[in-house]
Amino acid sequence: MGAYLTLAVTAFLAATIVPFYSELVLVPLLLEGKHPLGLWLAATAGNTLGAVVNWWIGRFLLHFEDRKWFPFKLHTLHRAQHWFQRFGVWSLLLAWLPIGGDALTFVAGVMRVRFDIFLALVALGKGARYAVIIWLVNGVPSV
Repeated sequence: MGAYLTLAVTAFLAATIVPFYSELVLVPLLLEGKHPLGLWLAATAGNTLGAVVNWWIGRFLLHFEDRKWFPFKLHTLHRAQHWFQRFGVWSLLLAWLPIGGDALTFVAGVMRVRFDIFLALVALGKGARYAVIIWLVNGVPSV
């Protein structure tokens, strides 16, 4: 149980602003023989919950955009909003990307994407990513 919780926490942190890759925990656990479905569930849930934190921060952080400590330049934020409007909510399927994925989830909050749509698309993309990693590590099952 501890390995799965460790993976979930690691995946959660990796989806936030903490610079980390959950694969560094996932792959050794797979090689140890831990159950792939349990690892997939833990990684997907943790990483998706981390994205929810980003969405929530994006959703409510704009209330403070006039403050000196606001972490984003307004022109950068507007450019990200424009990009998101151009490609739409379907871009959330790419929230798993190591570069830009976390920003997508933040901008989705800023853009007030409905939470249920956000959650479904992000979980689908992140779940698919972990499924591919597990498949690559475990190899193709023989028929």
